[in-house]
Amino acid sequence: MNKEIIKTKNSPAAIGPYSQGVKAASGRLVFTAGQIPLDPETGEIKGNTIAEQTKQALLNLKGVLEAAGSGLDMVIKTTVFLKDMNDFSAMNSVYAEFFTENPPARSAVEVSRLPKDVLVEIECVALSD
Repeated sequence: MNKEIIKTKNSPAAIGPYSQGVKAASGRLVFTAGQIPLDPETGEIKGNTIAEQTKQALLNLKGVLEAAGSGLDMVIKTTVFLKDMNDFSAMNSVYAEFFTENPPARSAVEVSRLPKDVLVEIECVALSD
């Protein structure tokens, strides 16, 4: 299998032994690592509310996708990990601003803990040109 590792300064660097993203299937699919609300320049958590953190996580996701020759409009599936399912509505409002037409399939699950104790983490699978 041929795979291409995606690395960009437009999203936070990996904080473990993983890649920000990987292109596979002859470059037609992009798989991203889960993106948390870290500022790509400082590495600090950006935002205290679920809305602020969701926005930054999605901006980070966008950065990885663009580095892979893709974009949010090419996303076919996302998975949203929430620290508290009570935040679903607020997360969903911000998410809807990023996926305005033909939104991807999505799963949203509550987890007991996320890296750096953030409120949200988002990963996706997307098509690539």
